[in-house]
Amino acid sequence: MNKNFPEFFQAFRPYTVVLCLLFGLHSPAGAADAGVGSEKRAPDTLPLTLIADVPLGGRPTRLDYESYDPQRHLLFIAHLGDSALIVFDTQKQRVVTRIPGISKVHGVLVVPELGRVYASAAGTNEIVVIDEDSLKVVTRVPAGVYPDGLAYAPEVRRLYISDEHGGTDTVIDVDANQVVATIPLGGEVGNTQYDPVSRHIFANVQTRGQLVEIDPGTNTVVDRIDLPGALENHGLLIMPSQRLAFIACQGNHKLLVFSLTSHDLVATFDVGTDPDVLAADEQRGWVYVASETGVVSLFEARDNTVRHLGEELLASKAHVVAVDPVTHRVYFPLENSRGKTMLRIMQVRAD
Repeated sequence: MNKNFPEFFQAFRPYTVVLCLLFGLHSPAGAADAGVGSEKRAPDTLPLTLIADVPLGGRPTRLDYESYDPQRHLLFIAHLGDSALIVFDTQKQRVVTRIPGISKVHGVLVVPELGRVYASAAGTNEIVVIDEDSLKVVTRVPAGVYPDGLAYAPEVRRLYISDEHGGTDTVIDVDANQVVATIPLGGEVGNTQYDPVSRHIFANVQTRGQLVEIDPGTNTVVDRIDLPGALENHGLLIMPSQRLAFIACQGNHKLLVFSLTSHDLVATFDVGTDPDVLAADEQRGWVYVASETGVVSLFEARDNTVRHLGEELLASKAHVVAVDPVTHRVYFPLENSRGKTMLRIMQVRAD
């Protein structure tokens, strides 16, 4: 949420997208407005078809990040409002279990090679470690003052956690399950991601409009990159094959596309109000951007060109998205669909 607006106006911002779509006015999810490789907006539609809406259980309260293990076909969904982690079997299309007692769970990251799931509990300021075989909590590790996004650097076997309020990345040794470093980033930290090509960690510093690069070998900041036009750059996705970072700015509803090769901003697009979670379908070169208002935007990155494929008001608060890299199915957790939490499963249309 954009903290620069008065609280009164914040309450009405989610409805602006709906009004725009109903009356044909200019939507916040508009045309690309700058950057090499940007193109005019695509039609207000997504090339997806509905497969199923599956109840997730619990109360109709906020859902947050999700993470997918394609080997076990398990999708892990943070049910923040219920302080629980939902485990969903994508082959059987049903909830396997709900793991309770993860206070205000925000981030979740499954690391299949370790057989572990990591969840950030913002209510108790810790990382909860879960075994993928038993689906039981193994241990809990203190992690700053408001742990949020997570990334794993396999070469050093360390987990990097955005300490949003503490202004740091907390580093945990996954073998010892202990904090081994705290890296000051100089401002409120958005999402943190790992780049397998450079083998570096990147983190959004959303109060400074910067993308920070960290060397996991030394746990030091090696670069601070100013992002022109960034306001509250929170969401972050790295597409290694294209050497691009996609940065979602909640304060001005922009998607910035940044080259990890040239360190230049190559494109800027308008997206839905309060863009939050991003997900990639690497094989297709597609990037999904889900916003708090429920507008989902889709982009394609090919040969140093990024184009806008489409967007749609998918569902209320459809701000979380994950993609199965094999089936290309797309998963949108919905906190309140007809009074229930729901997982909306969609498939790419065969045109």
